[in-house]
Amino acid sequence: MSIETILTNAWVVTADAEFDGTVVVRDGCIVEVAPGRSHAPGAIDLDSDYLVPGLVELHTDNMEKHFAPRPGVKWPSLPAVMAHDTQISAAGITTVFDSLALGDVHGRSDRVQNRERMIEAVCIASDRSLTRAEHRIHLRCEITADDAVEAVDKWIDLPLVGLVSINDHTPGQRQFLDPEKLKQYYMGKYAMTEAQFDAFSYRATELHAKNAARHRGEIVARAQARALPIASHDDATREHVREAVQNGMTIAEFPTTLEAAEASCQAGLAVLVGAPNLVLGGSHSGNIAAIDLVRAGKADILSSDYVPASLIESIFKLPTSGAGISLPQAVRLASLNPARAVGLGDRGEIAPERRADLVRVRVLDGAPLVRTVWREGERVV
Repeated sequence: MSIETILTNAWVVTADAEFDGTVVVRDGCIVEVAPGRSHAPGAIDLDSDYLVPGLVELHTDNMEKHFAPRPGVKWPSLPAVMAHDTQISAAGITTVFDSLALGDVHGRSDRVQNRERMIEAVCIASDRSLTRAEHRIHLRCEITADDAVEAVDKWIDLPLVGLVSINDHTPGQRQFLDPEKLKQYYMGKYAMTEAQFDAFSYRATELHAKNAARHRGEIVARAQARALPIASHDDATREHVREAVQNGMTIAEFPTTLEAAEASCQAGLAVLVGAPNLVLGGSHSGNIAAIDLVRAGKADILSSDYVPASLIESIFKLPTSGAGISLPQAVRLASLNPARAVGLGDRGEIAPERRADLVRVRVLDGAPLVRTVWREGERVV
């Protein structure tokens, strides 16, 4: 038996327009998008709220904080995944790539010790259809780690793996251009003394020299053999981008300079920027501000990174930011563009024959509030 839902009196935001309209959903798929209101019996009146496509998140570390709510604390696995999923879906994200760190420049950190639990729990929750959002896995490969390749080999063939990224957080390599900013960040976040920071920096540099080039080549080869999309991370120079292109990468995550973002765009890489950076007006690392990349036309994808709610907030903030970007353009940054970047052609826009992943949003005192979320036509929030 066919199941039909009619959503009407909505301010519908498609890939290239916005209008007062109606969306008809049948059996989990959008079948009609039209201006005007429906008077069909049973049509759901959205009271002029916005209706946007379900958001697609390619890079979030959010799950880590649910597995380790405090340093050294190990929260039970399945409840941790479900708490993360609830937060993700309540933020309007219907497809999420949970970024799981395979290695850490800090060694055996909580994220490394919990990675197997996280991967197993996400797979169990997905297999049992427990989650509201659709979860996939983004393998974040810290190429300096001694066991980076071993970890990739252990998990790369899991059905949920849909994205691989190459990371190198060695001090002085990519993330921090200003050495003093780098020192302040590490000493502040990890309560290091200057001597401890110097010792950490020395050890990390040694690991980089030992492992980075070899591991990069081996991991890229494994991803290419499986036709998985590959992302670079924290590129700062044109040389970094040239290396990414040589490795067949198609996504540039969080470029730290305008130079790297421009080179990525010229090379055809989709540039991903942080939504928290947009909301807060700048980078906590002292790098290029995301809004400057948007204004320059050098941003293709938004990521909530460590704050799920920042994605919907930045979408509605951009049109009033003076960046010369419309609401449909802003919405594409968090829906259609990321979906296309990882080969998901069935979602990311409000259009016929697309999945009925939809989000109802009300703007109150300038703040966008997610009111209802549908995934494949089924209400999940």
